Amino acid sequence: MNLTVRGIRYNPSDETREFLDKKLQKLQFAEGYLHDLDIVITRETEGQGYHLDAKIHFSWGTIKMVSYDCYELYEGIELITDKIEATARKEKSKIKEH
Repeated sequence: MNLTVRGIRYNPSDETREFLDKKLQKLQFAEGYLHDLDIVITRETEGQGYHLDAKIHFSWGTIKMVSYDCYELYEGIELITDKIEATARKEKSKIKEH
């Protein structure tokens, strides 16, 4: 799986990348199904907070998007990785059903 982490008005630190890598260990079950995972962390200009977007590319050509808005970055990373995991499990079960 190719992982890309970008920031808009935010520069992801090494600690943020390590935390994200640690949380993405949950996706080991779908290693053969996930081709690319693009995560964009945007720092909001109005007020405080972050917007996280993840684009998941599956090996059979399907692309899914998940996003999350939060005030705490690490809380948002935990929740978006949960959403990514749920989406991967759902897509994997769809493939197994056919």
